[in-house]
Amino acid sequence: MIIEDFQKLTVSLRGNIDVKTNIIVFTFKGQLDAFSEKQFKTFITNNFKKELPCIIDLTKIDFLDSSGLGALVQTAKEFKKFKLGFSIVGNSRVAQTIKLVRLGDFLNLKSSLEDALIFLNN
Repeated sequence: MIIEDFQKLTVSLRGNIDVKTNIIVFTFKGQLDAFSEKQFKTFITNNFKKELPCIIDLTKIDFLDSSGLGALVQTAKEFKKFKLGFSIVGNSRVAQTIKLVRLGDFLNLKSSLEDALIFLNN
């Protein structure tokens, strides 16, 4: 199932799904924070397949707080539980926040969708 337009998850967060060569790409835009982390996790949980690797594209996220980081960590743990490959792609602001709390390696943080696709195809 491919969702063409961004779905409104909260007032400040929208989500989208695309499948590229057997990799699910979740794209979010807006704010990933205390007000949207529950919907973020629900959107991913309801739409990922237990056999396909996933990329969470946060390049269009304007704001990420500690609740958002917590949601990313919980999502990563969920993917690891199912032994799924995954990667997070972030813009410079998101990447800086993730690196600040030393979660870059745990979240398989990449600087572009292309890098994440290469990472997961290896």
